[in-house]
Amino acid sequence: AEALSLAPRDLVGRGMQRFREGDVGGSIEDFDEFIQAAPRQKPFLWQRGLSLYYADRFEDAADQFRTDVAVNPNDTEEAVWTYLSESQIDGVDQARDNMLQVGRDSRRVMRKVYEVYQEKAELSELEELAETATGGEQFYSLLYLALWHEAHKDPNLARQYMSAAVSTPYGRRSGDYMAALAQVHMKTRQWS
Repeated sequence: AEALSLAPRDLVGRGMQRFREGDVGGSIEDFDEFIQAAPRQKPFLWQRGLSLYYADRFEDAADQFRTDVAVNPNDTEEAVWTYLSESQIDGVDQARDNMLQVGRDSRRVMRKVYEVYQEKAELSELEELAETATGGEQFYSLLYLALWHEAHKDPNLARQYMSAAVSTPYGRRSGDYMAALAQVHMKTRQWS
């Protein structure tokens, strides 16, 4: 094994950059090396969970997200990503039944996403938000609509919504890690 080439904190930054560039495997290597150096930080490494998801390591991804929610019980996105990961293993009904309970998210769009994924709100409500919202709310609505459709085995609608998400001004210019994730999603699915 190679000697530790970077300071542990630098490994996370490099792992994130690798992911942004579409090097999912390289990002996992960096995140795992960081965890070896600083094991107590594993619960806070949600970026690793996203990389694991895109490496089709759904059980590991779900474990990473569940660990995150255990230390941050108000993390709506990690609860949703747990659902997304587990839906790839056990199907959407089982994933919904096992959905993590989290506190109230301050972001309107993430509250609606969480309600839709729990089937406590209609998908049309999230679609309406995607049509009427601007900025980050529009992007996140489209992103999570795409992911919902992917979990429900509708790749055509998933592609349509993900393409719309990356085409928003927020998706193109924000620099948000999740905007980069949408691009990675398009690449890993060979949609771009």
